[in-house]
Amino acid sequence: MSTALIIVDIQNDYFPNGKMELNKPIKAATNAAKVLDWFRQNNKNNIFHVQHIASSPEIGFFLPDTVGAEIHETVLPLVHETIIVKNFPNSFLKTDLESKLRENGVTKVVVVGMMTHMCIDATVRAAVDLGFETTLIEDACASRDLSYQGRVVPAEQVHNAFVGALEGMYAQVISTENFLDSKN
Repeated sequence: MSTALIIVDIQNDYFPNGKMELNKPIKAATNAAKVLDWFRQNNKNNIFHVQHIASSPEIGFFLPDTVGAEIHETVLPLVHETIIVKNFPNSFLKTDLESKLRENGVTKVVVVGMMTHMCIDATVRAAVDLGFETTLIEDACASRDLSYQGRVVPAEQVHNAFVGALEGMYAQVISTENFLDSKN
């Protein structure tokens, strides 16, 4: 059984001064970098960076050919690492991610990235629906405040609600520290 790392949308627009700043993106990206380092040392052929490029300027961020759409320096891909460009929250939708995973004999995926409530949720659910055993490293993900009918839901509650919904039925949810400890 082969395991792959999927790093979803850790891009500049989600960081301070970006067009869609998240809550604690540096903490999440730093944890994602720790997981990436482990994969680089132990499973370097199964690292997939997913980069969202907006399909319409109305989206307002991740616009083509902008600094904001670039992958953040904390997890910059190495030359031999695969970059999957997507235009939808689900990293599998209209991309070759699934076929590349299958070509490499991958049966398990580890997911990190941004935004917990959108692209992480969509990607984790799709991975499971496609038959991949999925692990979500929750503190290597970030979200933001949301509002609904004039009520603000703080980012931490948004993150916890989505992670809680994924845990068990969809994914094994663990921390960066627990993931790395389990590999030693």
